[in-house]
This record gives sequence, structure tokens and C-alpha cells, in this order.
Amino acid sequence: QVQLVESGGGLVQPGGSLRLSCVASGSIRSIYAMGWYRQAPGKQRELVAVITSGSTTGYADSVKGRFTISRDNAKNTVLLQMNSLKPEDTAIYYCNANIRTNIGLRDDYWGQGTQVTVSS
Repeated sequence: QVQLVESGGGLVQPGGSLRLSCVASGSIRSIYAMGWYRQAPGKQRELVAVITSGSTTGYADSVKGRFTISRDNAKNTVLLQMNSLKPEDTAIYYCNANIRTNIGLRDDYWGQGTQVTVSS
């Protein structure tokens, strides 16, 4: 089975920075696209950033210029560097990865989420 574990969330002041990390582990053959989603209370989950296996990136308009997604394929890790944080960035951030397991199954996997709170 596959597990995704996020870390790096916390409380930060507006204008501050955080770096989120997500590590995939388990019976993994290949990891394709990886991404970060977020969900604020009472709102739908939204895509924040995505990165393909070829390191092509995409961002939600609301975070362009402030967030940077990257990956380390050797470590099965995706990072989200968040700068110039705003209160509206407050949400639970979830890691997502499209993974083929060692027995040939390919599916999307989700982490449990990490809380990011931006407040003064």
C-alpha cells in the first residue's frame, strides 16, 4: 500500500512563509503528477499547485508569484514553498499523488492534511 504524509504546517503571520513537505512511501513503482490542494472551513477543496513527472508546474491564480512547487523524485517528495502568506491562505493543505504500485495498480493517493493558519 501507499502512504502520503504531509508536514510543515503551522501558524504564521501575514507576510510570513512556510514550507510544506509531502513524502510518499510504500509499494511504489512510479509517481506521476503530484500536487497540493487546500480546503478552508465551509468551502470546497481546490487545487493549489501541481507538478508533473517532467517538472512542469501549474498554479492557482490566487497563489501565483507567492507559492512554488517542486519535487525530488529520488526521495518521492513534493514541496510547496509558500511566501507572502495571506489570511485567505488559511486552510488544511492536502498532498495528492498519482502513483503506480509495484503490483501494477495506478491510482490517486491523498495525505491526511496539514493545517496552515495565517493570522496576526
